[in-house]
Amino acid sequence: MKLACQTFNTDKQGPWLVWLHGLLGSGSEWQPVINDCNQYPSLVIDLPGHGNSADITLTDGFAEMNRLLGETLLACQIHDYWLLGYSLGGRIAMYHAVQAYKTQAKAMQIAPQGLKGILVEGGNPGLLSQKERDARLLHDEHWAQRFRTEPISVVLADWYQQPVFVDLSPAQRLRLIHLRSQNRGSSIADMLENTSLGHQSCLLTELQEMTLPFIYLCGEQDQKFKQIAQQYALPLKIISQAGHNVHSSNPAGFSAAVNHFLSLFG
Repeated sequence: MKLACQTFNTDKQGPWLVWLHGLLGSGSEWQPVINDCNQYPSLVIDLPGHGNSADITLTDGFAEMNRLLGETLLACQIHDYWLLGYSLGGRIAMYHAVQAYKTQAKAMQIAPQGLKGILVEGGNPGLLSQKERDARLLHDEHWAQRFRTEPISVVLADWYQQPVFVDLSPAQRLRLIHLRSQNRGSSIADMLENTSLGHQSCLLTELQEMTLPFIYLCGEQDQKFKQIAQQYALPLKIISQAGHNVHSSNPAGFSAAVNHFLSLFG
């Protein structure tokens, strides 16, 4: 099965940039950044339950998501690529990289064929204890139940009051509520439950072992994810004038960081 996707800058040569949005988002939100990274061909994917993939339901968590991503890349004939993911998309990118490394490269200690590297924007590499994972499952099940049973605009008004979104201004918060209200609550609930951080294994050890190029992009106001990156010695790049959603609040700064990182690898 192929996820809904769009291609941009297909006249350009070299590895593709494959963009993975976060929960409640869609591929279209990357457009300003893609315009600033136009020296590379880009593939923008709508995750299950989102955008033009709204009718695709995930039922088997990260393993199924990884298969869908692989099938989409194959259908688009994309063999050399960088993965760029925000929040949930970043977690999917890290999971994909770890699986690729395990299956294709670990024995020879080389980067997996095809995947050039990952750029993660505010994605959680995983929780260390089962207690933390169990608590997160309960947290996400609570939100999923609300998404299924209440008007989505009502749920989003509370969703964007969570501490990770503290940097949002009232106007930005209202804009996001309006934009994200186009989602189908039941589809968001399915995706939230299936890709809960409580279901994700902790990827820290594998990420630290990989030889794959990796950068962790974080807004200077995103205290939670700056702390995660610093605590676990992730390859952190802090971007000014931005909170959790860097590519939205400071697309120019985000694009500059992406272009600089990619330029290091030819």
